[in-house]
Amino acid sequence: MRATIHPSTLSGEIEAIASKSQAHRLLICAALSDRTTRVRCATLSADIEATAACMRALGADISYGDGMFTVDPIRERPAAAVIDCGESGSTLRFLLPVVCALGVDTTIVMHGRLPERPLSPLWEELERHGAVMSRPTEDTIRVKAGALSAGDYTMAANISSQFISGLLFALPLLGSESRIRLTGAAESTAYLDMTVKALRAFSVEAALSDGVYTLPAGQRYVSPGETRVEGDWSNAAFWICADRILGGTLSITGLDPDSPQGDKAVERVSLRIAAGSAAVDCRDIPDLVPVLAVLASVSPGVTRFMNAERLRIKESDRLASTAALISALGGRVEELPDGLTVTGVSRLSGGEVSSVNDHRIAMSAAVAALACDAPVILHGAEAVNKSYPAFWDDYKRLGGNVILEDK
Repeated sequence: MRATIHPSTLSGEIEAIASKSQAHRLLICAALSDRTTRVRCATLSADIEATAACMRALGADISYGDGMFTVDPIRERPAAAVIDCGESGSTLRFLLPVVCALGVDTTIVMHGRLPERPLSPLWEELERHGAVMSRPTEDTIRVKAGALSAGDYTMAANISSQFISGLLFALPLLGSESRIRLTGAAESTAYLDMTVKALRAFSVEAALSDGVYTLPAGQRYVSPGETRVEGDWSNAAFWICADRILGGTLSITGLDPDSPQGDKAVERVSLRIAAGSAAVDCRDIPDLVPVLAVLASVSPGVTRFMNAERLRIKESDRLASTAALISALGGRVEELPDGLTVTGVSRLSGGEVSSVNDHRIAMSAAVAALACDAPVILHGAEAVNKSYPAFWDDYKRLGGNVILEDK
Protein backbone atom coordinates (compact mmCIF):
# COMPACT_ATOMS: atom_id res chain seq x y z
CA MET A 1 0.00 0.00 0.00
CA ARG A 2 1.21 3.48 -0.89
CA ALA A 3 0.47 6.48 1.32
CA THR A 4 0.74 10.02 0.02
CA ILE A 5 1.07 12.16 3.14
CA HIS A 6 0.61 15.87 2.53
CA PRO A 7 1.97 18.46 4.98
CA SER A 8 -0.75 19.22 7.52
CA THR A 9 -1.41 19.96 11.17
CA LEU A 10 -2.85 17.52 13.68
CA SER A 11 -5.00 18.63 16.58
CA GLY A 12 -7.43 17.18 19.10
CA GLU A 13 -7.55 14.33 21.57
CA ILE A 14 -6.29 10.79 20.95
CA GLU A 15 -6.53 7.83 23.31
CA ALA A 16 -3.55 5.51 23.54
CA ILE A 17 -4.09 2.05 22.11
CA ALA A 18 -3.61 -1.08 24.24
CA SER A 19 -0.01 -2.02 25.05
CA LYS A 20 0.93 -5.01 22.95
CA SER A 21 3.88 -5.65 25.28
CA GLN A 22 1.51 -6.08 28.20
CA ALA A 23 -1.11 -7.92 26.14
CA HIS A 24 1.43 -10.62 25.20
CA ARG A 25 2.27 -11.14 28.85
CA LEU A 26 -1.27 -11.23 30.20
CA LEU A 27 -2.51 -13.60 27.48
CA ILE A 28 0.31 -16.06 28.16
CA CYS A 29 -0.28 -15.97 31.92
CA ALA A 30 -4.03 -16.36 31.44
CA ALA A 31 -3.58 -19.37 29.14
CA LEU A 32 -1.33 -21.05 31.74
CA SER A 33 -3.57 -20.32 34.73
CA ASP A 34 -6.11 -22.39 36.66
CA ARG A 35 -9.41 -20.92 35.43
CA THR A 36 -11.00 -18.54 32.98
CA THR A 37 -9.62 -15.00 32.79
CA ARG A 38 -11.17 -11.97 31.15
CA VAL A 39 -8.50 -9.66 29.74
CA ARG A 40 -9.71 -6.19 28.79
CA CYS A 41 -7.82 -5.14 25.66
CA ALA A 42 -9.38 -2.18 23.86
CA THR A 43 -7.46 -2.62 20.59
CA LEU A 44 -5.83 -5.44 18.66
CA SER A 45 -2.80 -5.74 16.40
CA ALA A 46 -1.18 -8.46 14.31
CA ASP A 47 1.34 -9.21 17.08
CA ILE A 48 -1.30 -9.52 19.81
CA GLU A 49 -3.38 -11.80 17.60
CA ALA A 50 -0.31 -13.94 16.90
CA THR A 51 0.18 -14.64 20.61
CA ALA A 52 -3.53 -15.42 21.07
CA ALA A 53 -3.46 -17.80 18.09
CA CYS A 54 -0.35 -19.59 19.42
CA MET A 55 -1.91 -20.13 22.85
CA ARG A 56 -5.05 -21.51 21.14
CA ALA A 57 -2.88 -23.98 19.22
CA LEU A 58 -1.34 -25.08 22.54
CA GLY A 59 -4.78 -25.88 23.95
CA ALA A 60 -6.26 -22.66 25.36
CA ASP A 61 -9.73 -21.51 24.29
CA ILE A 62 -9.47 -17.79 23.54
CA SER A 63 -12.22 -15.58 22.15
CA TYR A 64 -12.43 -11.82 21.64
CA GLY A 65 -15.36 -9.42 21.55
CA ASP A 66 -16.37 -5.98 22.78
CA GLY A 67 -12.80 -5.12 23.73
CA MET A 68 -12.32 -8.22 25.87
CA PHE A 69 -10.41 -11.49 25.58
CA THR A 70 -11.99 -14.43 27.34
CA VAL A 71 -9.24 -16.96 28.01
CA ASP A 72 -10.11 -20.50 29.08
CA PRO A 73 -6.70 -21.94 30.03
CA ILE A 74 -4.88 -24.99 28.73
CA ARG A 75 -6.56 -27.91 30.49
CA GLU A 76 -5.17 -30.71 28.36
CA ARG A 77 -1.89 -30.33 26.53
CA PRO A 78 -2.06 -31.45 22.89
CA ALA A 79 0.20 -34.26 21.73
CA ALA A 80 1.44 -32.02 18.94
CA ALA A 81 0.93 -28.44 17.84
CA VAL A 82 1.81 -25.97 15.10
CA ILE A 83 2.13 -22.39 16.31
CA ASP A 84 2.50 -19.46 13.92
CA CYS A 85 4.32 -16.49 15.46
CA GLY A 86 3.81 -14.28 12.40
CA GLU A 87 6.48 -11.59 12.55
CA SER A 88 6.29 -11.13 16.33
CA GLY A 89 9.65 -11.42 18.07
CA SER A 90 8.00 -11.24 21.49
CA THR A 91 5.68 -14.14 20.65
CA LEU A 92 8.56 -16.32 19.47
CA ARG A 93 10.98 -15.58 22.28
CA PHE A 94 8.38 -15.76 25.05
CA LEU A 95 6.85 -19.02 23.81
CA LEU A 96 9.93 -21.03 22.85
CA PRO A 97 10.77 -21.73 26.54
CA VAL A 98 7.06 -22.20 27.35
CA VAL A 99 6.67 -24.85 24.64
CA CYS A 100 9.76 -26.62 25.98
CA ALA A 101 8.33 -26.54 29.52
CA LEU A 102 4.92 -27.82 28.38
CA GLY A 103 6.60 -30.79 26.69
CA VAL A 104 4.47 -30.50 23.56
CA ASP A 105 5.83 -31.71 20.21
CA THR A 106 5.65 -28.37 18.42
CA THR A 107 6.46 -26.82 15.07
CA ILE A 108 6.99 -23.07 15.31
CA VAL A 109 6.43 -21.05 12.12
CA MET A 110 8.02 -17.63 11.51
CA HIS A 111 7.50 -14.98 8.84
CA GLY A 112 9.17 -11.86 7.46
CA ARG A 113 12.50 -11.02 9.06
CA LEU A 114 11.74 -13.04 12.20
CA PRO A 115 13.77 -16.14 11.12
CA GLU A 116 16.86 -13.89 10.95
CA ARG A 117 16.56 -12.67 14.52
CA PRO A 118 18.96 -14.48 16.88
CA LEU A 119 17.85 -17.03 19.46
CA SER A 120 21.28 -17.57 20.98
CA PRO A 121 22.11 -17.92 23.89
CA LEU A 122 18.53 -18.87 24.85
CA TRP A 123 18.64 -21.85 22.49
CA GLU A 124 21.81 -23.29 24.03
CA GLU A 125 20.55 -22.77 27.59
CA LEU A 126 17.30 -24.60 26.84
CA GLU A 127 19.26 -27.47 25.28
CA ARG A 128 21.49 -27.61 28.34
CA HIS A 129 18.37 -28.28 30.41
CA GLY A 130 16.96 -31.05 28.25
CA ALA A 131 15.15 -29.35 25.36
CA VAL A 132 15.51 -30.99 21.95
CA MET A 133 15.17 -28.45 19.14
CA SER A 134 16.06 -28.19 15.46
CA ARG A 135 15.60 -25.90 12.42
CA PRO A 136 14.08 -28.12 9.69
CA THR A 137 13.74 -25.06 7.45
CA GLU A 138 14.83 -21.45 7.69
CA ASP A 139 11.36 -20.34 8.78
CA THR A 140 10.47 -23.19 11.17
CA ILE A 141 11.66 -24.52 14.52
CA ARG A 142 10.88 -28.03 15.73
CA VAL A 143 10.62 -28.71 19.47
CA LYS A 144 10.40 -32.40 20.29
CA ALA A 145 8.17 -33.56 23.11
CA GLY A 146 10.09 -34.05 26.32
CA ALA A 147 10.74 -32.60 29.72
CA LEU A 148 12.64 -29.40 30.32
CA SER A 149 14.37 -29.58 33.67
CA ALA A 150 14.21 -27.07 36.48
CA GLY A 151 17.41 -25.74 38.01
CA ASP A 152 19.98 -23.03 37.47
CA TYR A 153 19.88 -21.05 34.23
CA THR A 154 22.34 -18.39 33.11
CA MET A 155 21.40 -15.67 30.67
CA ALA A 156 23.24 -12.58 29.43
CA ALA A 157 21.23 -9.54 30.48
CA ASN A 158 22.51 -7.32 27.67
CA ILE A 159 21.30 -9.36 24.68
CA SER A 160 17.50 -9.56 24.91
CA SER A 161 15.15 -9.11 27.83
CA GLN A 162 12.69 -11.27 25.85
CA PHE A 163 14.88 -14.34 26.45
CA ILE A 164 14.73 -13.77 30.20
CA SER A 165 10.99 -13.09 30.13
CA GLY A 166 10.43 -16.34 28.23
CA LEU A 167 12.25 -18.27 30.96
CA LEU A 168 10.30 -16.42 33.66
CA PHE A 169 7.03 -17.59 32.06
CA ALA A 170 8.24 -21.16 31.56
CA LEU A 171 10.08 -22.14 34.74
CA PRO A 172 7.09 -21.99 37.15
CA LEU A 173 5.54 -24.80 35.08
CA LEU A 174 8.31 -27.21 36.09
CA GLY A 175 7.35 -27.61 39.76
CA SER A 176 10.79 -27.36 41.32
CA GLU A 177 12.77 -24.26 42.28
CA SER A 178 14.66 -22.58 39.46
CA ARG A 179 17.00 -19.63 39.27
CA ILE A 180 18.02 -17.36 36.39
CA ARG A 181 21.43 -15.80 36.88
CA LEU A 182 21.94 -12.64 34.83
CA THR A 183 25.37 -11.76 33.50
CA GLY A 184 26.58 -8.49 32.01
CA ALA A 185 24.99 -5.06 32.17
CA ALA A 186 21.20 -5.27 32.09
CA GLU A 187 19.31 -3.65 29.20
CA SER A 188 15.56 -3.05 28.71
CA THR A 189 15.02 -3.71 32.41
CA ALA A 190 11.58 -2.08 32.28
CA TYR A 191 10.37 -4.97 30.12
CA LEU A 192 11.49 -7.42 32.78
CA ASP A 193 9.60 -5.37 35.36
CA MET A 194 6.51 -5.71 33.16
CA THR A 195 6.95 -9.49 33.08
CA VAL A 196 7.36 -9.74 36.86
CA LYS A 197 4.27 -7.56 37.35
CA ALA A 198 2.21 -9.78 35.03
CA LEU A 199 3.41 -12.92 36.82
CA ARG A 200 2.54 -11.40 40.18
CA ALA A 201 -0.99 -10.64 38.95
CA PHE A 202 -1.32 -14.41 38.43
CA SER A 203 0.21 -15.27 41.86
CA VAL A 204 3.64 -16.26 40.52
CA GLU A 205 6.63 -14.73 42.31
CA ALA A 206 10.01 -14.14 40.70
CA ALA A 207 12.26 -12.38 43.21
CA LEU A 208 15.39 -10.60 41.93
CA SER A 209 18.39 -10.35 44.24
CA ASP A 210 22.05 -9.78 43.35
CA GLY A 211 21.36 -10.41 39.67
CA VAL A 212 19.48 -13.68 40.22
CA TYR A 213 15.77 -14.33 39.70
CA THR A 214 14.50 -17.06 42.03
CA LEU A 215 11.29 -18.90 41.23
CA PRO A 216 10.26 -21.00 44.23
CA ALA A 217 9.04 -24.59 43.93
CA GLY A 218 5.37 -25.44 43.83
CA GLN A 219 4.10 -22.30 42.16
CA ARG A 220 1.16 -22.25 39.80
CA TYR A 221 -0.61 -19.61 37.79
CA VAL A 222 -3.78 -18.47 39.58
CA SER A 223 -6.18 -16.32 37.58
CA PRO A 224 -7.24 -12.96 39.07
CA GLY A 225 -10.53 -13.41 37.21
CA GLU A 226 -10.26 -10.18 35.27
CA THR A 227 -7.39 -7.90 34.30
CA ARG A 228 -6.78 -5.03 31.90
CA VAL A 229 -4.17 -4.12 29.29
CA GLU A 230 -3.06 -0.55 29.90
CA GLY A 231 -2.39 2.15 27.31
CA ASP A 232 0.73 1.79 25.21
CA TRP A 233 3.50 4.35 25.67
CA SER A 234 5.45 2.91 22.71
CA ASN A 235 2.80 3.77 20.14
CA ALA A 236 1.70 6.92 21.94
CA ALA A 237 5.27 8.12 21.30
CA PHE A 238 4.34 8.94 17.70
CA TRP A 239 1.61 11.33 18.86
CA ILE A 240 3.81 12.77 21.62
CA CYS A 241 6.63 13.52 19.16
CA ALA A 242 4.11 14.92 16.65
CA ASP A 243 2.87 17.21 19.41
CA ARG A 244 6.42 18.42 20.08
CA ILE A 245 6.87 19.24 16.38
CA LEU A 246 3.51 21.00 16.14
CA GLY A 247 3.91 22.97 19.37
CA GLY A 248 1.20 21.55 21.59
CA THR A 249 -1.89 20.78 19.53
CA LEU A 250 -2.54 17.22 20.69
CA SER A 251 -3.84 15.68 23.92
CA ILE A 252 -2.96 12.01 24.49
CA THR A 253 -5.12 10.16 27.02
CA GLY A 254 -5.21 6.67 28.53
CA LEU A 255 -1.57 6.57 29.65
CA ASP A 256 -0.44 5.63 33.15
CA PRO A 257 2.49 7.79 34.34
CA ASP A 258 3.29 5.09 36.92
CA SER A 259 3.39 2.31 34.33
CA PRO A 260 6.37 -0.07 34.34
CA GLN A 261 6.68 0.51 30.58
CA GLY A 262 10.11 1.90 29.88
CA ASP A 263 8.92 3.85 26.86
CA LYS A 264 7.10 6.31 29.11
CA ALA A 265 10.53 8.01 29.01
CA VAL A 266 9.39 9.49 25.69
CA GLU A 267 7.79 12.39 27.60
CA ARG A 268 11.08 13.39 29.21
CA VAL A 269 13.44 12.54 26.34
CA SER A 270 11.37 14.24 23.64
CA LEU A 271 11.37 17.46 25.68
CA ARG A 272 15.17 17.34 25.89
CA ILE A 273 15.50 16.77 22.16
CA ALA A 274 13.06 19.55 21.28
CA ALA A 275 15.08 21.92 23.48
CA GLY A 276 18.20 21.14 21.43
CA SER A 277 21.52 19.22 21.45
CA ALA A 278 20.70 16.12 23.50
CA ALA A 279 22.61 12.89 24.08
CA VAL A 280 20.23 9.94 24.29
CA ASP A 281 21.21 6.57 25.78
CA CYS A 282 18.95 4.12 23.94
CA ARG A 283 19.84 1.03 25.98
CA ASP A 284 16.43 0.87 27.65
CA ILE A 285 14.31 2.62 24.99
CA PRO A 286 15.38 1.19 21.60
CA ASP A 287 11.88 1.22 20.10
CA LEU A 288 11.66 5.00 20.50
CA VAL A 289 14.69 5.76 18.33
CA PRO A 290 13.00 6.12 14.88
CA VAL A 291 10.43 8.70 15.96
CA LEU A 292 12.79 10.49 18.34
CA ALA A 293 15.29 10.77 15.49
CA VAL A 294 12.57 12.34 13.33
CA LEU A 295 11.90 14.85 16.11
CA ALA A 296 15.65 15.52 16.36
CA SER A 297 15.83 16.15 12.62
CA VAL A 298 13.76 19.34 13.05
CA SER A 299 15.01 20.34 16.51
CA PRO A 300 17.88 22.74 17.28
CA GLY A 301 21.44 21.51 17.47
CA VAL A 302 22.83 17.99 17.29
CA THR A 303 21.25 14.91 18.91
CA ARG A 304 23.39 11.82 19.49
CA PHE A 305 21.63 8.44 19.86
CA MET A 306 23.94 5.81 21.38
CA ASN A 307 23.90 2.22 22.69
CA ALA A 308 21.35 1.30 20.02
CA GLU A 309 23.15 -1.47 18.15
CA ARG A 310 20.33 -3.95 18.92
CA LEU A 311 18.14 -1.99 16.52
CA ARG A 312 19.94 -3.71 13.66
CA ILE A 313 18.03 -6.95 14.36
CA LYS A 314 14.49 -5.60 14.57
CA GLU A 315 11.81 -5.74 11.83
CA SER A 316 14.36 -3.82 9.80
CA ASP A 317 17.88 -2.68 10.52
CA ARG A 318 16.37 0.34 12.27
CA LEU A 319 19.56 2.35 12.41
CA ALA A 320 19.93 2.05 8.63
CA SER A 321 16.21 2.46 7.86
CA THR A 322 15.81 5.47 10.18
CA ALA A 323 18.85 7.13 8.64
CA ALA A 324 17.51 6.39 5.14
CA LEU A 325 14.12 7.89 6.06
CA ILE A 326 15.58 11.14 7.39
CA SER A 327 18.06 11.49 4.53
CA ALA A 328 15.40 10.88 1.86
CA LEU A 329 13.27 13.66 3.34
CA GLY A 330 16.08 16.21 3.33
CA GLY A 331 17.36 15.82 6.89
CA ARG A 332 20.94 15.55 8.12
CA VAL A 333 21.88 12.26 9.77
CA GLU A 334 25.00 10.15 10.21
CA GLU A 335 24.66 6.42 10.82
CA LEU A 336 27.10 5.03 13.39
CA PRO A 337 27.80 1.40 14.39
CA ASP A 338 25.77 1.79 17.60
CA GLY A 339 23.54 4.77 16.91
CA LEU A 340 22.82 7.94 14.98
CA THR A 341 23.92 11.55 14.98
CA VAL A 342 21.13 13.86 13.83
CA THR A 343 21.67 17.54 13.06
CA GLY A 344 18.47 19.54 13.13
CA VAL A 345 17.19 21.64 10.23
CA SER A 346 14.28 24.07 10.24
CA ARG A 347 12.10 22.05 7.83
CA LEU A 348 12.30 18.80 5.88
CA SER A 349 11.78 18.80 2.13
CA GLY A 350 9.55 15.76 1.64
CA GLY A 351 10.24 12.89 -0.72
CA GLU A 352 9.77 9.18 -1.37
CA VAL A 353 10.53 6.54 1.27
CA SER A 354 9.89 2.88 2.10
CA SER A 355 8.68 1.43 5.38
CA VAL A 356 10.89 -1.61 4.67
CA ASN A 357 7.97 -3.54 6.23
CA ASP A 358 8.69 -1.94 9.61
CA HIS A 359 5.73 -0.47 11.48
CA ARG A 360 7.83 2.04 13.41
CA ILE A 361 9.44 3.38 10.24
CA ALA A 362 6.01 3.78 8.60
CA MET A 363 4.59 5.73 11.54
CA SER A 364 7.77 7.81 11.86
CA ALA A 365 7.37 8.80 8.22
CA ALA A 366 3.87 10.08 9.00
CA VAL A 367 5.24 12.17 11.86
CA ALA A 368 8.04 13.50 9.64
CA ALA A 369 5.47 14.62 7.05
CA LEU A 370 4.18 17.18 9.57
CA ALA A 371 7.50 19.04 9.20
CA CYS A 372 7.86 18.72 5.41
CA ASP A 373 7.37 21.35 2.71
CA ALA A 374 6.20 18.78 0.15
CA PRO A 375 4.37 15.44 0.39
CA VAL A 376 5.92 12.23 1.68
CA ILE A 377 5.29 9.21 -0.55
CA LEU A 378 5.46 6.13 1.68
CA HIS A 379 5.64 2.64 0.21
CA GLY A 380 4.56 -0.22 2.46
CA ALA A 381 2.13 1.82 4.55
CA GLU A 382 0.34 -1.37 5.64
CA ALA A 383 3.28 -2.16 7.95
CA VAL A 384 1.40 -0.30 10.71
CA ASN A 385 -0.89 -3.35 11.07
CA LYS A 386 1.80 -5.10 13.10
CA SER A 387 1.18 -2.89 16.13
CA TYR A 388 -1.36 -0.17 15.28
CA PRO A 389 -3.88 -1.12 12.55
CA ALA A 390 -5.99 2.02 13.12
CA PHE A 391 -3.03 4.39 12.81
CA TRP A 392 -4.00 5.89 9.45
CA ASP A 393 -7.64 6.30 10.55
CA ASP A 394 -6.50 8.11 13.70
CA TYR A 395 -4.06 10.24 11.70
CA LYS A 396 -6.88 11.38 9.40
CA ARG A 397 -9.29 11.95 12.28
CA LEU A 398 -6.78 14.34 13.88
CA GLY A 399 -6.57 16.33 10.65
CA GLY A 400 -3.79 14.53 8.78
CA ASN A 401 -3.96 14.65 5.00
CA VAL A 402 -3.12 11.17 3.73
CA ILE A 403 -4.27 9.28 0.66
CA LEU A 404 -3.94 5.48 0.77
CA GLU A 405 -3.73 3.45 -2.41
CA ASP A 406 -3.29 -0.27 -3.00
CA LYS A 407 -0.11 -0.43 -5.04
